[in-house]
Amino acid sequence: MTEQRQTRIPLELVATVLLAVSAVATAWCSYQATRWNGEQAKTSTAASATRFQAARASDLANAQTEVDVATFSQWVDAYARHEETLANFYRTRFRAEFSPAVEAWIATRPLKNPDAPLTPFAMPEYKLAASAEAATLDTQAEGLAADVRSDIQRASNYVLGVVLFAVALFFAGISTKLSSPRLRAVTLAAGCLVFLGTFGWLSTLPISLAV
Repeated sequence: MTEQRQTRIPLELVATVLLAVSAVATAWCSYQATRWNGEQAKTSTAASATRFQAARASDLANAQTEVDVATFSQWVDAYARHEETLANFYRTRFRAEFSPAVEAWIATRPLKNPDAPLTPFAMPEYKLAASAEAATLDTQAEGLAADVRSDIQRASNYVLGVVLFAVALFFAGISTKLSSPRLRAVTLAAGCLVFLGTFGWLSTLPISLAV
């Protein structure tokens, strides 16, 4: 009887410790899951804003291209009709980003050189800052979207941690109701294994703290 009492005390102590640390770990995982859900929402908002900016930059680039096409077409038409004054009028109104491409295209002697590009828009000198900005913003938005997916996964991982620590709590609690020392020890061992395995896994995950 004394030996059984001596065995029961350490097992009850282990069960008490396991209950305490599992309860704390469960609360910590719940907090982290909430934090990462908040991070996901914040990053998702940033991604949406960046995509909106990218769309605006893309629309601006398209509008600028339409202006360049229109003025170039009018200039070519006036040039073909030998209306020099009108041709010069349109040429001086080319946008600053478009003029270098036109000059480079003219230098290829397109009327005589069959290998010349068909239009200035095929020249490497034709570059739109708005188009480059749109591409940069799209890349940033994709990176933010990837962060959103990571935040969702991290929140899900911590929710799973809550479940696993709850399992450890269950084993610790049920062990105190068992009369067999052997069965009690096996149950506690299972609870400890679940706790330690979960703790080891969660220790590899990033932590989000409120600032």
